[in-house]
Amino acid sequence: MKTHFQNIIVIILFLCFAAPVWSQQKIATDTLSVTGVCEMCKKRIENAAFIKGVKWAEWDVNNQQLVVIYKTKKTDLDEIASAVAHSGHDNGISKAPDEAYAKLPDCCAYRDGVKVH
Repeated sequence: MKTHFQNIIVIILFLCFAAPVWSQQKIATDTLSVTGVCEMCKKRIENAAFIKGVKWAEWDVNNQQLVVIYKTKKTDLDEIASAVAHSGHDNGISKAPDEAYAKLPDCCAYRDGVKVH
């Protein structure tokens, strides 16, 4: 009986000390404007957005918006935007480097329909 009571006390103490740590893990939802053309772009953009800390990413080809859900202790919107830019897609925060843009398939050219080679 005594060990059962001790186990309950240990569990209660653990929960009291662990709760503040859990509550510090903030989840954020943000929307980022990302330029793309097609379903291939969608896959590339969403894959690029899945950096450490990102739990969900979905890009809509019609409204050119990427919605991300992420842990603020692990990443932020600037890091996500940078990762997307390095995949070749301009966005509201970061412009894709010309080298990354040049690697896109021809059908994914979104800058005036012309790719830089």
